[in-house]
Amino acid sequence: MKKCVLLCLPKMPINGDFSRLRFMRFFSFHSYSLYLFIFFTLFLFGVCGAQEGIKISEILFDPPQGGSDYLELFNDSDSPASLKHVRLAQWKADAISKLYTIDTSYTIAPNDYCVVTTDAQYVKDSFVVRHPEKIIQVKSMPSYNNASGTVIVCLDDTTLLDRFDYTASMHSRMLKDVEGVSLERRSFLSPTQDAANWFSAASTAGYGTPTYVNSQSREFLFVDDDFVVEPDLFSPDNDGYDDLLNISYNLSTEDLSANIYVTDKNGRIVRYLLRGGTLGTHGIIVWDGLDESARRCRQGRYVLVIEAYNTDGKKQTTRKVVSLVTN
Repeated sequence: MKKCVLLCLPKMPINGDFSRLRFMRFFSFHSYSLYLFIFFTLFLFGVCGAQEGIKISEILFDPPQGGSDYLELFNDSDSPASLKHVRLAQWKADAISKLYTIDTSYTIAPNDYCVVTTDAQYVKDSFVVRHPEKIIQVKSMPSYNNASGTVIVCLDDTTLLDRFDYTASMHSRMLKDVEGVSLERRSFLSPTQDAANWFSAASTAGYGTPTYVNSQSREFLFVDDDFVVEPDLFSPDNDGYDDLLNISYNLSTEDLSANIYVTDKNGRIVRYLLRGGTLGTHGIIVWDGLDESARRCRQGRYVLVIEAYNTDGKKQTTRKVVSLVTN
């Protein structure tokens, strides 16, 4: 009697993880058929199971006149993810009102991106697109409101894959006009619905990064808007008006420490405000206009230097110019 192997699945593999597969000796059938059976089973579960790794990565919901919205998806798994059963959903009156097919023949490679839009040419003309082949142009897709809205990615049976409730207020406060600026996800490890996990695409990246890694990815420890310096011009004369320079911060991670100091126009350090201190997620640091010897600094422009680093030794520096006025 010939022996063969029967593939037994204790549960559906998730994201292509087949470590729990069991093989058992069972009925006899031709080895070639067995190989085909195993191959197609692994392929089916690998591609379909990876759909659970599809996440929302970036959205342009306020394009300029004549432009079009775009939505970037990321396959956060080590297996290819087919879009055959993946849909975008229109959310209306707290319920899914309509499903939109993306591309039933498209498969997102492991740890890769794709962009969905109704106008691929607009996206190519308006942003730096490193991988135009990853843009999927569709006839129609959900309408995303400029002020606020809900992005839903699901299966054709409405099983939820990812959801993002956005508002225009998630954009950088430093931007006067957010038209044509996308919102980027900073980390795929943090929840999609965490507002701190989203930020405006960097101006240096053209305010959008369709088809490739986001400009505000958490490869950065923070973004400049995490630190707010007010007022830009202060006068430490004890008259009760703008006597102090306030450096407030709101961070999405707790493991940052920092050196924060002030330099003059020649780059000489005049005052340390923090030396190797732990920041925490939020707080305020104050400069009273005095130098290291407790003397009042002269009128002029100064540079506030923030050097932040995490427990892994990764370091990032930002600088902000402030003005000190004396009477």
